Order: sequence, then C-alpha cells, then structure tokens
Amino acid sequence: MSAPNIPVVVTRHARVADDIVHIVLESPAGTPLPAFAAGAHIDVELPNGLVRQYSLLGDPAQARQYELGVLREATGRGGSRSAHDDLHAGMHIRIGAPRNLFALLPARRSLLFAGGIGITPMLAMAQQLAHGRSDFTLHYCARSPARAAFLDRLRDAPWADRVRLHFDDGDARQKLDAAAVLAAPSVDTHLYVCGPTGFMDHVIGSARAAGWADANIHAESFAATDGARSGDQAFAVQLARSGRVVQVAAGQTVAAALAAHDVEVPLSCEQGICGTCVTRVLAGEPDHRDMYFSDAERAANDCFTPCCSRSKSAVLVLDL
Repeated sequence: MSAPNIPVVVTRHARVADDIVHIVLESPAGTPLPAFAAGAHIDVELPNGLVRQYSLLGDPAQARQYELGVLREATGRGGSRSAHDDLHAGMHIRIGAPRNLFALLPARRSLLFAGGIGITPMLAMAQQLAHGRSDFTLHYCARSPARAAFLDRLRDAPWADRVRLHFDDGDARQKLDAAAVLAAPSVDTHLYVCGPTGFMDHVIGSARAAGWADANIHAESFAATDGARSGDQAFAVQLARSGRVVQVAAGQTVAAALAAHDVEVPLSCEQGICGTCVTRVLAGEPDHRDMYFSDAERAANDCFTPCCSRSKSAVLVLDL
C-alpha cells in the first residue's frame, strides 16, 4: 500500500464528548474529496508519523469534507494521543483514499448497533439508509451521555425517531435488551455492529442465540486483541517465488521476520484490522489472529495477515 498522498487541511478540531474529538478535513483547494460510501475509513498520517485508520462519519451524499471521531485510548500506541494533542485547526496533513470493508448490503431492514466510539460508521450508515428511504433502527450504547459523541446530531436528524439511546448510568428501562431486539431474525434483515470487543461479542452472541445467520451479521472493531500468546512456537515461512525460507521466532511477527530479510509487505494498522497486509497462502495452515476475515474466509486458509497471524504448521508457504 502506498503512503497517504491526499493533502487535506484540518478545518475543525473540537471536543464533542469526554475523550472524543471531532475532526473535519477538507481539500486545501476547496475541491471535493474522493467519494465514499457508508462504512468506509481512511488512513490518516498523524503529526507524530503514525498512520491510523478512522471511519468516516459524515453524509456519504457529499464529499466536500471528511468527518472523523477519535477516542483517546489511554492504553493505545500513540495514534489517538497524537490525534488529540498534536492536530489542530489549520494544520495540513495527508490521508489515503477511502476504503470500505464494512459496506451496507441491500436489505429490507437494517439494525445498527454502536458502542461508544463505534457510532462513527453508524452515523454514515444511518444517513445513507435515510437517503435511500430504507427501514432501519440505530441503537447507540454508551456509559453516560457525557461519553456519547454526536448526540445533538442524532437528536436533530430527520430520522431521529429511528434512534434508540442506551446509557449504562440511566434508568434500567432504557438499557439495551439485545435478546429482545434481535428475537425475530429474518433473511432480509441485516445487523451491523461496531464498538468495543465486549459490546460486539454481546450483540453478536445474542443474534446467534436467536438464530441469526452469520451472513446477516456484520461487525467492525476499532481494536484488535494482542496477537502474542503464551506457548507460541517458532516456525518458518517459505517464499514461493524465490524458494527462500525465513524463520519466524516465537515472539516475532511474520511481517517483522520478513522485513529483517529485506522482504517488505504493505502494512498499515499492524493489528489485523485493516486488511492492508493480506497475503496469499499456498500451503500450510495459518493461525488466524486477525479481525479482518470472516469465519468462512479463515476456514479457506488461502490468505492470512502477516502483521499478527502465525502458523499452526511448521512451514507456511506464501505467494511472495
């Protein structure tokens, strides 16, 4: 993947909830930015040199500006801290073109579930569905109103009657009852969920318990689990095009082992979320640790993410 190469200027950088900032980006020339569809994200080159992915939350019907919502991650690797502390209105940065791994599918009805900062792609989805006069309901869960971003936008939207707010510190009657909401699965209803892992696991688990088909459940996470595990063993990767064999140590990623031998793979998130580094597997059995592939795609074992995934077999043959 090439580095972000679209110049933009920050025209707004403002706190919109506890630990969440709203960032607006526009072309310095005032021209439209590349069009996008709901669920898309962009790579953002931050002032500290890191590149991070953020969902576009604005109305997909216009491309005059890109809007982002960024949560400060206390245990993050420095990306969100730079987005909060180093970025400011008037700054010129570079971004990548929109990419979409979480697109809406045609459906009679769509159910949107957002947890915390997971509201960002859901805002774009709600707007796109409203433009298409589609049936949908958006459930937004947060610890408290103070930690919920864009509440004013949700309450003022023409489709505000389709929004359900759920706060952990609120009355028990307004809290999300996922089992009740998802009790009647249908082949022409699709579910989309984004937010913290525990929240997504709860919603997806409730859907599966109610009989929802995996093909109707769509999820996007903003955080991957730690790829390293106790008991990890060393293994080898063979590069099919040259026949070279590279050893991967127990505490080393495949991408790092390859880089040490001057074999570069494209990297972006380095957490198995974005799909930038996906590499074809020709033989062997990957140990998938990404959050990019579906269960069916993992079962095919013909691709993996070298930034975080490993190998269950002694040798993994890659199309490199």
